[in-house]
Amino acid sequence: MVRWGILGASMFATRRMVPAMQRGRDLTVAALASRSKDKAEKAARDLNIPRAYGSYEELLADPEIDAIYNPLPNHLHVPWTAKAAEAGKHVLCEKPISRTVAEAKTLLAVRERTGVKIGEAFMIRSYTQWLRVGELLRSGRIGQLRSVVGFFSYFNNDPANIRSRVEWGGGGLLDIGCYCIQAARYGFRQEPRRVVGLIERDPQLKVDRLTSAMLDFDGGQAIFTCSTQLVPHQRVQFFGTTGRIEMEIPFNAPKDRPTRIFIDETGELLGSGIKVEEFPIADQYTMQGDAFSRAVLEGGEVPVPLEEAIANMAVIEAIFRSGETGHWEIPAE
Repeated sequence: MVRWGILGASMFATRRMVPAMQRGRDLTVAALASRSKDKAEKAARDLNIPRAYGSYEELLADPEIDAIYNPLPNHLHVPWTAKAAEAGKHVLCEKPISRTVAEAKTLLAVRERTGVKIGEAFMIRSYTQWLRVGELLRSGRIGQLRSVVGFFSYFNNDPANIRSRVEWGGGGLLDIGCYCIQAARYGFRQEPRRVVGLIERDPQLKVDRLTSAMLDFDGGQAIFTCSTQLVPHQRVQFFGTTGRIEMEIPFNAPKDRPTRIFIDETGELLGSGIKVEEFPIADQYTMQGDAFSRAVLEGGEVPVPLEEAIANMAVIEAIFRSGETGHWEIPAE
């Protein structure tokens, strides 16, 4: 088994990610660190984690830890991923991998020097319904893919929330728009030639609260809207020349009920020809932890390697530029 250490005791890590990882087959969560020893010990006790540390440095120095999960705020992703790698640990870093392309690319040299695996935590890339959609697209089930349409929103205007801190990499595009970009790139299996974006920022918080973008691919287009101040909603649709695929809950797949995709090969507007594929209850975070751990154990590639993370970041960065210039921008890795 791969022995994991957790950086931080955030609500997401302790309530969602760690319990999911603890159900994995190929890993064990062996330690947790926080800047507060009391907080670390309480979280470790609540989660039955054997060891707790009062600093991140102590965790990285533990010779019995093989891999680190880094769910720290966005501005700490690259610094602590680099430190973990330099300590000889494989690293699964939460998305987005960084705030800029230049920042993310520094990790390439770190990986080369240390020989560890570094991956971005896009859990959807290990999850059953997304793997199935990839199969359907590659098989030509809906003909030639021509359009991907995505939407992802929730409501949060709390100034104390880390997603509301622009200096920490907050805002909708980095937090959830990255998923819509990932979906488009996954569908077309290529990088967009150019992008254009429209960004509205919260007048007090300064983070982007409503962002829409168009991605121009060779042979198709993708459009999406993401927002941190709208009614919660998620959808992704893939439109081909002979059919379409709709993902009902593409990103925050529930862990207590099956997920579904809808395949329409008839074009009948009332939906009578839609076929439904249902996927058994599963936790996409458990599957992500197992997939990364197997890559460590078997020497394979992690689900979302650095090159993939940098390419996604290049699109995010180009959309931010377009929001400022009002022009099409070319993603630059």
